[in-house]
Amino acid sequence: MTCDTTWERTLLSTPEKHVLRTFRDYLITPGEMLCFSGHNLERDKVTLELLSDKDLLDREEFEGGYSLTKAGFTALCDCD
Repeated sequence: MTCDTTWERTLLSTPEKHVLRTFRDYLITPGEMLCFSGHNLERDKVTLELLSDKDLLDREEFEGGYSLTKAGFTALCDCD
């Protein structure tokens, strides 16, 4: 999937960029779930919730599961 350059950029904090890079590390595309657990979930829980509130991630029913939205994928492309 390619990045949508029409996405309206939102300022992302360093922790938000870190979490989005985790999705990139695992080659996650929109609609695919990534599960956070243990230390990673504890460390990133607040940031995951903030990204969900910004509609960049979707919370999944599975504990620690989050999927990338199309807007989240585009924001991910902006993370250097």
